[in-house]
Amino acid sequence: MSATSFFHRSVLLDEVLKAFETISDGLIIDCTLGLGGHSEALLSHKENISLLGIDRDLVAIKCAEDRLAAFGKRFQTHHSDFRDLPNIIAGKSMDIIAEKNIEKQPIKAILLDLGVSSMQLDTPTRGFSFQQDGPLDMRMDFSQGETAADIINSFSEEELANLIYEYGEEPASRHIAKQIVDSRETKPIETTVELANLITRAVNYRERKQGRKIDPNRIHPATRTFQALRIAVNRELTNLDKFIGQAIDLLAPEGRLAVISFHSLEDRIVKNAYRFAAGACQCPLRLPLCVCGAKEKVRTLTKKPLVATDIETKTNPRSRSAKLRVCEKINKLGIET
Repeated sequence: MSATSFFHRSVLLDEVLKAFETISDGLIIDCTLGLGGHSEALLSHKENISLLGIDRDLVAIKCAEDRLAAFGKRFQTHHSDFRDLPNIIAGKSMDIIAEKNIEKQPIKAILLDLGVSSMQLDTPTRGFSFQQDGPLDMRMDFSQGETAADIINSFSEEELANLIYEYGEEPASRHIAKQIVDSRETKPIETTVELANLITRAVNYRERKQGRKIDPNRIHPATRTFQALRIAVNRELTNLDKFIGQAIDLLAPEGRLAVISFHSLEDRIVKNAYRFAAGACQCPLRLPLCVCGAKEKVRTLTKKPLVATDIETKTNPRSRSAKLRVCEKINKLGIET
């Protein structure tokens, strides 16, 4: 299996290259390597950099390694969750780093793309999409345990409703949860299309009950619920803010961190984490003194997130919800680097 087996267009590629335009040497870390599109562009445009690609998906890593083999020792990979980056850089979980002296190179840029890759979406057996029938899996890393089917068939109605509402921001969460629980009493829910059909019935019932006409141009009724399940299965929001702080600490002075998010929950976490790293106090207004420990470590380069151009959204519809935020680490007296 190779990267060319899949239709793949990296989101906000030009914007990422521009975000890292000041980076000419050192180490760049692609924390969510995927099929290697962003990494390929960075390696091609910057002849003096090395790049470490991290991903939870071993299939994606193999595809990226095949795609970027021509870059030789400048490109290396590691199978891990991006949140383990501090340990990876410390050399605690990757001998190859020490062998190739990566730990001696200053980290000039870190990229985090929180989206699902085309390969994952377009492979029915992965269970990420309801466009094709497949098992309800949704795991980015097959070595982890809980699947979407496990959640759907074991969570209580209240737990399901809360999960779908919190992670999917789905207003029909309670109707969907009830439909799921009623249906699984007959037999377990096991496939993507089966679940999508249940969700559609629940959403349509709610809209008819409220006297609304069903809009044929709306997003698919299962979109938000599938998003919620994917986030829960892969713990996508867990410690994301903590990771951003750790990534900033790992950067060399004037190094840059770029994060691409795809829904409001992620973007909100990124925005607030950048604000905290820029020294904005997070304490409640009623407190007379700051106790949150905010210190100015970065300057935010994107007052508003960068989004895809009209041309990109037309050629790559998956880019329409992407948002890119970039910050740069400052070299200031009293700030550890």
